[in-house]
Amino acid sequence: MSRAFESVQLGSIELFCKAAEAGSFTAAAEALGITPASVSRTIHRLESRLGVRLFNRTTRNVKLTSDGELYRAQCQQALDQIANAERVLTGQQSHAKGLLRVSVGTVYGHHRLVPLLPAFMAKYPDIDIELNISNRNIDFIDDGYDLAIRMGEPRDSRVVARKLEDASVGVFGAPDYLRQHGRPTCLETLHQHDLIQFILPSTGRPVSWIFRDEEGEEMDFSFSSRRRVHEDVLAGVGWAIAGGGLFQIYHFVAADAVAQGRLEEVMQEMGGRVRPFYILYPQNRHLSARVRAFVDYLVTTLR
Repeated sequence: MSRAFESVQLGSIELFCKAAEAGSFTAAAEALGITPASVSRTIHRLESRLGVRLFNRTTRNVKLTSDGELYRAQCQQALDQIANAERVLTGQQSHAKGLLRVSVGTVYGHHRLVPLLPAFMAKYPDIDIELNISNRNIDFIDDGYDLAIRMGEPRDSRVVARKLEDASVGVFGAPDYLRQHGRPTCLETLHQHDLIQFILPSTGRPVSWIFRDEEGEEMDFSFSSRRRVHEDVLAGVGWAIAGGGLFQIYHFVAADAVAQGRLEEVMQEMGGRVRPFYILYPQNRHLSARVRAFVDYLVTTLR
């Protein structure tokens, strides 16, 4: 049996026990930091593998079947034994120490995570951090990472996701560009401008710009452009600063250039949309003290 398969089965069992304890897939999802849909899919796969129905479902809650009650008793006993074994092996490890390997995308790494690391390492002097800043997809087991930070909620039920923040976006251009080309006020006038397009590395597709109209309705703006950036969003920011056109980017990325007068925001009246960022780690029962310290520190600091 592969390590990946063992991890999936153990995570499914823990999730099942949490759902049984909570009597609700939604409550279990909130406790574990994942979506109710992920809980439902995992339970369904578990039931299919076992060939029995574990829960009776209603619109309000879920209740264990007789088979589910029997399975829960055995599973909880096994999980308790695993927890006891881990406590023996780790010596009731409460002191955060050791190497922490973190993967983070370029934009969030440079502009959000890196500035927070000195304070974290001062607070936890026995933790070493190895940081990989890249936009490529990773596999926790094959690549050996403890944590990853990514934009958007993952669909992988093997991964626990805790939201760090909802990052707002805006459209920005250089002052000289805006003086020369004017300031767009609506989506129709955007077509008259030089727009810098970002291509998402994971899909190879251009990222749509996101807006909100006067009634609060969310809108996505898709376009084609001669100006395209792959891999690194920061190149798009630099292109806009150089007067190459308009670019939509997170406010936390553009903040310094705006303060220095190198970029100006336009179309603020159509702003208000956000993209979520999550910290991810493999779904298992025991988190090391260093992983738990890092996750709690970022969640607390960024909120």
